[in-house]
Amino acid sequence: MKLYDNMTKFARDEDGAVTVDWVVLTAAIVGLGIAVLTTVGGATDEYADEIGDHLDSLGIKTSY
Repeated sequence: MKLYDNMTKFARDEDGAVTVDWVVLTAAIVGLGIAVLTTVGGATDEYADEIGDHLDSLGIKTSY
């Protein structure tokens, strides 16, 4: 019965390992998001300015 007791104790102790896995996974996702935003952020500002300039250059038709 000692082996069975040790196995059940081991199974109960695994809950903490899942928490560590989630913390590492969440940190990796946040890090990846920051890296993507840092890389793409400047280009999107420039592209948004180009779109704004193009929309400003369009005339508004007041009659049909």
